[in-house]
Amino acid sequence: MQRHFDEELQALKLQLMKMSALAEAMISEAVKALMDRDPSRVQTVYEREKEVNHLQVVIDEMCLTLIALHQPAAGDLRFILGAAKTNSDLERLADLAVNIVDEAKELMEQPPLKPFGILPRMAILARTMVRDSLHAFVNREPGKAREVLLRDDELDQLKRDVTAELTDYMSRDPSAVSRGLALVLVARNLERVGDHATNIAENTIFVVEGRDVRHHGG
Repeated sequence: MQRHFDEELQALKLQLMKMSALAEAMISEAVKALMDRDPSRVQTVYEREKEVNHLQVVIDEMCLTLIALHQPAAGDLRFILGAAKTNSDLERLADLAVNIVDEAKELMEQPPLKPFGILPRMAILARTMVRDSLHAFVNREPGKAREVLLRDDELDQLKRDVTAELTDYMSRDPSAVSRGLALVLVARNLERVGDHATNIAENTIFVVEGRDVRHHGG
């Protein structure tokens, strides 16, 4: 019975890693669609969202089955419940990538603004936070989770920087307001990617240490 439980728990971890990789790839594709004005990447993001939505259902069912059939002890039960919460955060990450690509699709129909280097930096940081938070969760590494929490401040600062830059640009060129606001929304969505990665990291600390650090740091 224990062997079956361990195998099913490992299968759950693999599905979470697959879902995380898909969400991370969607974020990358969405920002590339925006920066390169590449419509072929838009459809890729939409197709991957369907895969993520399917995986969300599969993972929720796996969590319920593990609890119902094996009645796991406290540590494993916390992990399974944490997996269900992480599953929800990963699905929201995919939604944020769709939000970004929706803005990119609209912006492709308008003249480009000047390049904004901060947005790709935000995307790289946000994707790394997602990857590292999921790694911390499946391997039960609270130290790595705390590293993710520290990077959230950097992502928030980049969002403030790009918002200030775009606001200044729009104030000098009123014709750029609608495009500038769309890019502000992209930055906001990337910041929210970091928020969900932070949720997963906080979840990791709770699963491993039983400590709730959501409102008072690690």
